[in-house]
Amino acid sequence: MSEKMLLVDELITQIKEGMYKPNEKLPSENELADQYGIPRMVVRKAYEQLQDLGFIFSKQGRGSYVQNRKQQIPLILTGDISFSEKMNEHGYEFRSENVCFEKIPYESDIYHSLKVNKQDEVYKISRLRIVDGCPIALHTSYAAKSVFPQIDRDGPGITSIFHYYKTHGYKEFTSGQSQLSVVFPNESERKILQCSSLIPLLLLESLCKDKETGTVLEVSRIKYRSDCFTYLI
Repeated sequence: MSEKMLLVDELITQIKEGMYKPNEKLPSENELADQYGIPRMVVRKAYEQLQDLGFIFSKQGRGSYVQNRKQQIPLILTGDISFSEKMNEHGYEFRSENVCFEKIPYESDIYHSLKVNKQDEVYKISRLRIVDGCPIALHTSYAAKSVFPQIDRDGPGITSIFHYYKTHGYKEFTSGQSQLSVVFPNESERKILQCSSLIPLLLLESLCKDKETGTVLEVSRIKYRSDCFTYLI
């Protein structure tokens, strides 16, 4: 392992163990270089990576400080209750913003999962999840007009898809087959989630079905900032 990565690991351990408190100033580059017997440039690169990872921030001309990281949120990866209900249960200050609504061109995997034919209209609705002022997840739903006849009109105002289901008579939900993977944010996702390219996203792809009839209500693709959650599966 390189000198830089050894130092990054050491500083992350010290921050997690409370050796350095939130908003506390870290040693200068010269001090760490002398302490560990390494070049100052190695310390600078280590600090840059720690900043990209969200552990520290810098103040121009004043040095580097420990980031006041958000308390990690326990996240239950099931589709039977809404994300907002989960957040409210834990007492978080939560809000959801509709950031994208559009009709999509034909995509065979989405249409097949929704069990609709090629002539049907399918709409994409994306909501940004914000907890305690921090954007933590991007939830994208794909829903068919044959299931929700007014989705083309209602879509721009949807912030809770589960609430929308309930207004159409669907009361209980269950998840279909789900798939978890790890991806890294693209440029637009980095901007909207306010994270660096080094923070991986947990991608959950799943179906939501009406429990009574088995009707597929949506295909969902949710991208969670991995640094904001602990996961209960």
